[in-house]
Order: sequence, then structure tokens, then C-alpha cells
Amino acid sequence: MLLYTQDVYAGAQKEEDLSQDVQTSLHRAIINPIQPRLVFSSKEKADAWLTDMSNRLKKISPKDSLVQDDFMRKRLLTTIQYEATRAGLDPQLVLSLITVESRFNRYAISSANARGLMQVMPFWVKQIGSPYQSLFDAQTNIRFGCTILSHYLQREKGNMFMALGRYNGSRGQATYPDLVYSAYNRYWQPAKFATMGKDGDIKYVDYSN
Repeated sequence: MLLYTQDVYAGAQKEEDLSQDVQTSLHRAIINPIQPRLVFSSKEKADAWLTDMSNRLKKISPKDSLVQDDFMRKRLLTTIQYEATRAGLDPQLVLSLITVESRFNRYAISSANARGLMQVMPFWVKQIGSPYQSLFDAQTNIRFGCTILSHYLQREKGNMFMALGRYNGSRGQATYPDLVYSAYNRYWQPAKFATMGKDGDIKYVDYSN
């Protein structure tokens, strides 16, 4: 397996003492991964979201990236949408965070040894995971990343700006949250998606609600 060390914006997540209750709760959120599926109120919205996000991801991912493959791209997007929703997070925000963190390189390693798509520090596996889990596995990494961000969001009483700062290890500073929000506005902001109806008419599907 080739591992690519690169300069990324995260990786300075600080190890902290967790109470037994918090550690147990986070561990329960990490173990027993379920087969990802799209979580939408209708198949029409699910299909529209997946097609739209797949088209966007193909445009911004490196040409030699694994997600240039249509199957792998849609499989990854399904995992992101499922794990983000499961953790009570906006999937578009998680897509934005991954854009900043790793540009969708599942083998990315930061200078601080953060790993994978969401640049998770290895100490989290020791604290709340299991020894057999690999942060280079896409679903494992995304589940850890979403669980950690959700934990920080709870600690910050719903303030996503501060939670993103904690995730980056730069709590209270604007640089990292601004990068994530910039990626959101540039690449991942939801929009009504145009589809062709059975009668040949153009139909716009709003998958954002």
C-alpha cells in the first residue's frame, strides 16, 4: 500500500481525557459499522443528490484518484451521506471538510500523522476504537471523523465554527473554519437538480430537505 504524506490543514486534534461515560458513548458510535445507504425521504431525492454530488466530485478530484471511477465515487458518497446523517451532521459540510483535509485521498498522512479522508489522529483508535480498525479504510475513517466532529459540536453547544476549530486543533481561530465554509460555498452548496421526467420534461428535484 502506498501512503502519501502531504501538507494538509488538519492533524493537530488534541488528545484529551474523556470521562468513562463519554468514552463509552463514543465507542458505541464507532463499533459495528452498518452497510451504508442513502438516507433521504424519497428515492427521487436520493438519486438526484447522488448524481449531482458524483458529477461535482469527479470534477474536483485528481485525475489519478480512486474516485474517478464511477462505482467507487458513488460508493464513497453514499458512505459520507450515511455516516454524516447518522452523526447528526450536514453531509455537505462533511464533504467540505474532506475537501480541505485530504482532497479525497484516502491514504493521506499529515506531518502530525493524521490519517485518511478526514485526517483522524491515531490516538482516537486507542481511545474509542478497536485495534483491528484502520484509518485508511474509508468507512472507518469517515465514521471516526463524523463521530469526533459531532462530539466537538456537542462540547461547543452547537457552535459549528468552534467545533471545526477544535477538529483542527485551532479552536477560536478563523482560518480553518473559513476554509471549510469556502469549500462548502464553492463546491458543495446544495442546489435543485434537473432531471428528465418520463414525459420528457425537465424536472427540478430539491434534495436538501
